[in-house]
Amino acid sequence: MSRVRLFPGALRGTVSPPPSKSAAHRAILCAALAPGKSVLSPIGTSADMQATIGCIRALGAQAVLQGDTLTVTGISGSPKAPVTLNCLESGSTLRFLIPAVGALGVPAVFTGCGRLPQRPLGIYLSLLPQQGLCCESTGGLPLRISGQLQAGVYCLPGDVSSQFISGLLFALPLLSGDSEIQLTSPLQSASYVRMTCHMLQQFGISVLPYQGGWKVPGGQHFRARTLSIERDWSQAAFLLTAGALGGQVSLTGLDPSSAQGDRAIMPLLTQFGASLRWKNGILTAEANHLTGFDIDVGQIPDLAPVLAAAGLFAEGRTRLYNAARLRLKESDRLDALYHMAVSLGARAEQMEDTLTLWGGRPLPGGTVDGCSDHRIVMAAAVAALRTQGPVTITDAQAVQKSWPEFFTVYQEMGGNADVIVG
Repeated sequence: MSRVRLFPGALRGTVSPPPSKSAAHRAILCAALAPGKSVLSPIGTSADMQATIGCIRALGAQAVLQGDTLTVTGISGSPKAPVTLNCLESGSTLRFLIPAVGALGVPAVFTGCGRLPQRPLGIYLSLLPQQGLCCESTGGLPLRISGQLQAGVYCLPGDVSSQFISGLLFALPLLSGDSEIQLTSPLQSASYVRMTCHMLQQFGISVLPYQGGWKVPGGQHFRARTLSIERDWSQAAFLLTAGALGGQVSLTGLDPSSAQGDRAIMPLLTQFGASLRWKNGILTAEANHLTGFDIDVGQIPDLAPVLAAAGLFAEGRTRLYNAARLRLKESDRLDALYHMAVSLGARAEQMEDTLTLWGGRPLPGGTVDGCSDHRIVMAAAVAALRTQGPVTITDAQAVQKSWPEFFTVYQEMGGNADVIVG
């Protein structure tokens, strides 16, 4: 599948979003670091999940996936020869594993594909060698590491990807001495770090937050366990927005008190003017008159694409700001969203860290470059529900990265989509 042609319509019905990719990455790594057997369910079939599972197998963990249940027997022993860890396009897999593998003392070569080899590793390349880990790279992938990570004080800015901080939180408990993570600037995407701390706690690991960072006792041991993976608010956001744009979408299985930061889609859609309600554990989104407003996406960068889709049809101006980090994702998402809007016939403007959309008028449709980015493809598919004419999206296969079943669910709920091969 390379392109998909979508026609105006509405999504209606009840469905359960896929398991949280963010939670699953964290649980799989914790299970791999825990002696004994862990059982994790449900696990999705996305390419990012395949990347993390493939890497822990290469490190010596056993991982058996039957249906949507993953049984992991933790890493036993440390390979002495360099292992190749292919992270595919998964930034979480790469950034979580680099310090964890360094803490295990395993020599490794990290590889990847798509845009991942160009995504930044700079903070690790400057920080980890100060703590005993040899890193050989020209700035991206391939990255070769060797040596043994040492306990100590790790200073890094809080406005880098939260994945760098999470990677250290997975690794430092394994070291013999105590460590500290000190932030030199305010933390962005804080909810993802909270998810990491919560997952570590569930696997028996203690990290102690304090103002400006975390204290991490050394000599800790991960404990195997059976764990239910919560549903994904990031993916739910696309369906909820589809409901807000003209249908009636009900979602089951979501945790209203989840630590996932993308749970913010609820108050944001409500502020747009959509109708959202909980009843008997089911969250329903319905259309209403939408009005644009200014949204700080610094803590919720993954919501920016679907918020842009909503902004295209909200009366007045919608401005997404604190968005510079979107340029470092699977695509330059800020630029991709700007071109999505213009391609559909909307008025839009982008600056270094801001996207501004003027919505509320009919859009004719057109052809959108999916930029090999799953969230751009799904955002364009949601927008296509409200255009006057058909929308063709390139690189539609990119949904394999996070939600391979997206277009199947889209069609089952009434969306009109024709897949174009070639």
